[in-house]
Amino acid sequence: MSWYRWKGEDLELSVRVQPRAPRDGFVGPDPGGEHYRVRIQSPPVDGKGNQGLRRFIADAFGVAPSQVEILGGEHARYKRLLIQRPRCLPIPVEPR
Repeated sequence: MSWYRWKGEDLELSVRVQPRAPRDGFVGPDPGGEHYRVRIQSPPVDGKGNQGLRRFIADAFGVAPSQVEILGGEHARYKRLLIQRPRCLPIPVEPR
């Protein structure tokens, strides 16, 4: 299984989040290839981690934070995200 898939014009990502990182950034696919590792500065407290992740992903893919939805794993390191109509692809995914 891959860490991403297209659903029409929307992109679904499976990510592993490392909170409290020195800076936000993409790390790369995990060794199994099922999740893409992402670092964010926000702590995983009171929803701040999810907010920080949504802002980072939205900026990276050129969309508004409201266009990034957490489909699963809201309280876990492993999350499924849906990005509605991404404008740019900052990580290596095949275009739709």
